Amino acid sequence: MAIGDLKTDKGVRDLNSYLADHSYIEGWQPTQADVVVLEALGKTPTSSNPHVLRWYNHIKSYDLKTLPGEKKTPTILNSNNSTNTTTAKNEEDDVDFFESDEEEDAEALRLKEERLKAYAEKKARKPAVIAKSSVVLDVKPWDNETDMKAIEEAVRSIQMDGIVWGASKLVAVGYGIHKFRIMCVIEDDKVSVDWLIEQIESFEKHVQSVDIELFNKI
Repeated sequence: MAIGDLKTDKGVRDLNSYLADHSYIEGWQPTQADVVVLEALGKTPTSSNPHVLRWYNHIKSYDLKTLPGEKKTPTILNSNNSTNTTTAKNEEDDVDFFESDEEEDAEALRLKEERLKAYAEKKARKPAVIAKSSVVLDVKPWDNETDMKAIEEAVRSIQMDGIVWGASKLVAVGYGIHKFRIMCVIEDDKVSVDWLIEQIESFEKHVQSVDIELFNKI
């Protein structure tokens, strides 16, 4: 999607809609693309756009100069983006059922309808595939006095259909501070990564922020 002028309410609402399904402006880690959008935004967003506010506070916690990537305007801010249209092809079928001739006779139309019906029935018989993702999250505490056991208990207390927590460990950051790293498997249709991060960051007493260390489709 293309996002308009971030100095306008509509532009901020567009950004909020985009960040509802994305942790960062580009990819799965903070980059200079986030810095460009942060600077374009210019001011702290209000709670009326919660996804922008969550992203804004998260990016501001970094030293912006150290973030990777080239500092250039990301694609989503280009209003003149052209829309790429992708034609889906089924590798099992050699016939394009949707191609028609200008002078199509009744027999050709009947054959097309039969093939379309057979194709639809074939697709309907295929079992539904449950899309899953393997995610590794890094949960950052406020300081070296934060109770890391309490962080683990808080994270694992998030229980719902579609999420399975796995192994976890503490990873040294420096100056006596550790971050809590945990793996989980989520069903994409039931649990979004952004929602999960918001739930963990809601434990504000212990949690400063959450980063995605690894994300793989299963």
